[in-house]
Amino acid sequence: MKEPTSVLEGVRVVDLSQALAGPYCTMLLGDLGADVIKVERPQIGDMSRGWGPPFLDGESSYFLCTNRNKRGMTLNLGTQKGREVIQRLLEGVDVLVISLHKIESLQRFSLDYETVQRLNPRLIYCSITGYGHTGPMAGRGGYDVVTQGEAGLMSLTGEPEAGPMRYPIPLADLTTGVYSALGILGALLVRERTGNGQCLDMALLDSQASWLTNVAGAYFATAKRPQRLGNVHPNIVPYQPLQAKDKYIIVAVGSERLWERFCRLLGLEKTVMRDPRFATNKERIEHREELIPMLEEIIQSQEADYWLERFTEADIPCGPINFVDETLTDQQLLARGMIVELEHPLVGVVRSVGNPVHLSQTPVSYRRPPPLLGEHNVEILSSLGYSREEIGALEAEGVT
Repeated sequence: MKEPTSVLEGVRVVDLSQALAGPYCTMLLGDLGADVIKVERPQIGDMSRGWGPPFLDGESSYFLCTNRNKRGMTLNLGTQKGREVIQRLLEGVDVLVISLHKIESLQRFSLDYETVQRLNPRLIYCSITGYGHTGPMAGRGGYDVVTQGEAGLMSLTGEPEAGPMRYPIPLADLTTGVYSALGILGALLVRERTGNGQCLDMALLDSQASWLTNVAGAYFATAKRPQRLGNVHPNIVPYQPLQAKDKYIIVAVGSERLWERFCRLLGLEKTVMRDPRFATNKERIEHREELIPMLEEIIQSQEADYWLERFTEADIPCGPINFVDETLTDQQLLARGMIVELEHPLVGVVRSVGNPVHLSQTPVSYRRPPPLLGEHNVEILSSLGYSREEIGALEAEGVT
């Protein structure tokens, strides 16, 4: 029996999503070896193709960062022939990822789960919407920033005296993309046992709310509304950024053993370490406002590299607080293959952040740059049995 070279070797995915959550999910599947076909509207494409600046030779950097390892085709699903093409395509694939949020729209295009399931009972159908297809908010459009607010995380983000703050990344979209990929892998495993596909009803709000795990635990235990704390940790001290002479560093003193080691390194074993106000983590939390200025006065006396070297030697968890450019050129990430370079037909080398899943036997791979709009129309339609004359007619009629 031939050993697979990738996790999803032989698995075919149709991506009928746009923006970020769905495309990020299908990119992860593509990295794992799936053959992903991205279906977009003719002339317009995925909405993220227009998100910018920055653009590289007319290509949106936003689109480029989430659509590698895909073949691209265009299809007007508002036409009967377009719907016939998508149905023929779905008959032979394993996974469909779709982001239409209204059941009525899905039914109009014959892309609701019941219809597609009759067409291909083995298909894994992954719907990604703002709120899912059940509950009082079903059918509403979903947006990352709105969901960040609704899920409670914006109420916790930022400094205590400031207003709510969104994460500067599309956290709800990315999280939903990761969970969707996880769910699809689970459904494919079940299909190996049963032979049957199933439907995944994925929602941005559900995925974003999952980040509340430990915060929710504290609320359930106390019935007290969690407060905005900024960069400090609600349960551990010191576990936060500290200002060195030239830049911020972060230290994570998460145990009493580390606390003693930390104090000795700072020369505080006869003072702060013996002070009953700071004897245990519980006391340090109660006296945080007294402790942190003492520590910062010492840390500010030397540059960041000095402290990071000493903390690392003492096995005290620490690190620099990097700017994005420093992270994307970090030698550790480069050594781990986390910066991907692919040759694009228009813009040359396109770089993106890699897939963090490192498998020893079936590693992720980076095979295709993000597709041009409709780049693989002829290739994909030919594989479905359409002749060159039929393909030309579909294009002339505005179907592709």
